[in-house]
Amino acid sequence: MSKDLRIKSRHLSEDAIRVPNRAMLRAVGFTDEDFKKPMIGVASTWSEVTPCNIHIDKLAVKAKEGVREAGGAGMIFNTITVSDGISMGTSGMRYSLPSRDVIADSIETVVGAENLDAYVAIGGCDKNMPGCLIAMARSEVPSIFVYGGTIKPGKLDGKDIDIVSAFEGVGQYNKGDIGREDLHKIECNACPGAGSCGGMYTANTMASAIEALGMSLPGSSSNPAESEFKMDDCYKAGEAVLKLLEAGIYPKDIMTKPAFENAITLVMALGGSTNAILHLLAIANAMEVDVTLEDFGRIQKKVPHIADLKPSGKYVMQDLHEAGGVPGVMKLLLEKGYLNGDCLTVTGKTLAENLEDLEGLLPDQDVIVPVEKPLRHDGPLVVLKGNLAPDGAVAKVSGLKVTNLTGPAKVFDSEEDATAAVMEGEITAGDVIVIRYEGPKGGPGMPEMLSLSGILVGKGLGETVALLTDGRFSGGTHGLVVGHIAPEAQTGGPIALLKTGDLITVDSEKRELTMHVEEAELAERRAKWTAPQQRLRGVLGKYARTVSCSSKGAVTDLPEPAKEHVKL
Repeated sequence: MSKDLRIKSRHLSEDAIRVPNRAMLRAVGFTDEDFKKPMIGVASTWSEVTPCNIHIDKLAVKAKEGVREAGGAGMIFNTITVSDGISMGTSGMRYSLPSRDVIADSIETVVGAENLDAYVAIGGCDKNMPGCLIAMARSEVPSIFVYGGTIKPGKLDGKDIDIVSAFEGVGQYNKGDIGREDLHKIECNACPGAGSCGGMYTANTMASAIEALGMSLPGSSSNPAESEFKMDDCYKAGEAVLKLLEAGIYPKDIMTKPAFENAITLVMALGGSTNAILHLLAIANAMEVDVTLEDFGRIQKKVPHIADLKPSGKYVMQDLHEAGGVPGVMKLLLEKGYLNGDCLTVTGKTLAENLEDLEGLLPDQDVIVPVEKPLRHDGPLVVLKGNLAPDGAVAKVSGLKVTNLTGPAKVFDSEEDATAAVMEGEITAGDVIVIRYEGPKGGPGMPEMLSLSGILVGKGLGETVALLTDGRFSGGTHGLVVGHIAPEAQTGGPIALLKTGDLITVDSEKRELTMHVEEAELAERRAKWTAPQQRLRGVLGKYARTVSCSSKGAVTDLPEPAKEHVKL
């Protein structure tokens, strides 16, 4: 049924077959006039479990106001969110990545079941943002994403601090560099209010990528959470989604291969989170656009890193907002030939048209360095391959002085065991910590390792120890870390065959990840290896059974390969 016919059959009051539907809607406030309007959803990720989303209820109401003023009938509905920062270092982190798919599934379900004509989605934490975009790709109705916005930096002794300061503080306390009272001060001042983690961590990375992808209004990704700018973002999104509906512009018209290339380019220029690779692969899969790890590797080689942002730099997203925001960065990249300006966006205009009237970055700012004098001449998110990661792995090398290391493996089958070894002083400079059975299936849920990586930095081992895993790292992670090793241990990837003492080379310049073990020895180990048994039910059980390899985005809905028809 065409979209026009669906609107007609649902909303015209003389259509008798729809009387029961309308009776239900009258109970939530619809009038005769509302039934003549497009029904527009506002997908809210409001929750009290995290500061990232604590304010989104008010933002959703503002978006609904914009819908109403533009002539639509708005309906707010909710989905879940979980807090990575709160679950980090606990068994709860296994639910983080699966929550992305639960969020996508739930939004798609409401949009489909209620026959919504278009919707605005508002997200404010690591997994609900890609979850919203995956839903948009599947829902096939006009839609716009609004970022809930970044948190203000915390202040302690005249310096900016944030949630990563708290994780690194644990390592400093364990080393004896700070006392318990100092650690408590960090805890009490790191997160001053509403909004997502302030550096170029996963939330701000994904918000920026979504704006470059064309799925949010200009400026949405860098406007702070607690600001009139953010309220205005939501109101305007409510208005703009009606224009998309009227113009017949759908996500498939916006999220094209060149648009994904723009998103990858911006992530590289900003020095974003490794999680962006996982999430952009997943969104592209939902959109049925051919994006692979090779695209990230290709773009990484030509895009300079120009943002002096945490975790490896000095500034936070609030500073970037004040310097001209993400639109200012994109205008610079467009002028220098790094972006495709012809891509359509949710404004109904092209990326180049959106940026044409903007002023760009402030002349005296130093958050973004000149393209001619970059922090790195290529992107800091590097795809590695080798006999330890035949299907790829991902490293973030921004700010690193040491970009390669060969050392003996210290192998652990869980993050908890590895953390205990670090805290007890069993890890020394030159070691290569390997944490396996933490991949999408093995974790299950591919947990992040910010807690451990933060402790290593706090103990002064961030540059002298490598940390490898088939799990993930937070956007707040820095140091010589490699994640997303594929195939993962649970499926029999080479990482499952490692033993403590094996020599490993991590070389981000040559983009190699190698274990120095003879093939005959590996074959002997493989013959003796069996996958650990998993007795899982519920969300994690379903996830472990359906999730794909991290090199494909750790998605739960990969299309089945076409079966060849055999004549009988």
